Amino acid sequence: MKILEITAFSSGICGLWSRVNKEAQLLKEKGHEVFVFSSNIKRGLGKIEYAPDYEIKNGVKIKRFKPYCGFGENTFFWSYSTEALKLKPDLIISHAYRQYYSTIALKVARRLNIPCILVTHAPFLDKNLRDFKLNLAVLIYDNFIGKRILNKYSKIFTITNWEIPYLLNLGVKRDKIVYSPNGIPKEFFRANKIKNKKTKFKNILFLGRIAPIKDVETLLNSFKLALKKENNLILNLVGPVEEGYGKKIKLLIKKLNIKDKVIFHKPVYDLQDKISIIDNSDIFILSSKREGMPQSLIEAMSRGKVVISSKTDGGKEIVKDGENGYLFDIGDEVQLSKNILESIKENKKNESIKKNARKTVEQFSWDKLINKIDGIIQNQKISYNNPYKISS
Repeated sequence: MKILEITAFSSGICGLWSRVNKEAQLLKEKGHEVFVFSSNIKRGLGKIEYAPDYEIKNGVKIKRFKPYCGFGENTFFWSYSTEALKLKPDLIISHAYRQYYSTIALKVARRLNIPCILVTHAPFLDKNLRDFKLNLAVLIYDNFIGKRILNKYSKIFTITNWEIPYLLNLGVKRDKIVYSPNGIPKEFFRANKIKNKKTKFKNILFLGRIAPIKDVETLLNSFKLALKKENNLILNLVGPVEEGYGKKIKLLIKKLNIKDKVIFHKPVYDLQDKISIIDNSDIFILSSKREGMPQSLIEAMSRGKVVISSKTDGGKEIVKDGENGYLFDIGDEVQLSKNILESIKENKKNESIKKNARKTVEQFSWDKLINKIDGIIQNQKISYNNPYKISS
């Protein structure tokens, strides 16, 4: 089949692009011809940079379009319908609910009389994380657009289970919804585990975008509290630093007098390098204010690490406190510091947590997930029923 995947970003560090990139690559390996359309914005840099208009990556053909307007850090408007109609795909997969390009995907699918699948990507944020204008925009969109168009998608893939009640509340038919989480490459399960280098320090790892939504302030404040009782800790911050936020974080580090204990590392793109960084850490912390399905969390768990996560919807779905990791209330630096001190202990409880962590995330291996996705895609081609057809 000729498959067109549509996404906001196809360059940089981004959970959305991570999903699309791997899914497209594996569908290509399954024998499909796969194309990706996206904006030309590079994600996760904290400033506007542009990717090439055209690129071939792992056999997947990527075409990027210049946005003509946008707002926020995720929403851009760009025109691709003419190119999509020329391409004539057999099926469209559009990534992210409440995006203009996903609505356009339905219109293109209608013109071509082909199935269109929506991957939601957990957009159902806590209202407290948006300002009044954005909450109003979401309310209007869900009630006047979402409820009208969601059932027109042939299938709706949710990357988490916690999204499903929200979709049902918007009137989505239950048989339209398929749980299809983001996966991690098989190498996370098969690569030889690197033994931690014996040092006098305990290495704490944060891996991801250093951005406001990740609440690195809480991580730094809790780290300072933990240092008062255990001085042999090092905090490694690995990932792209958003420009304005980076200055704020560095000022806080200076204020807390922990500059010699915090190390910034460049973003890691190579798979084996990422595995090595995780393996050479003792614990992994994700302090976010919000997570849909945290990719870096399941990567760390796949390597048998003790993980600590804030109680985001995504964190709570994966981590069971005291069983396969530790949880703390969002923004609670005292609770997080206690978890840090508990997690660095070498005892039977933490050894059990490590084993349970790896077992928990085995379900997220892309080897398993892609077979399910491919099966649904093949079935859509065979049993497609045009939702736009008007009965007499």
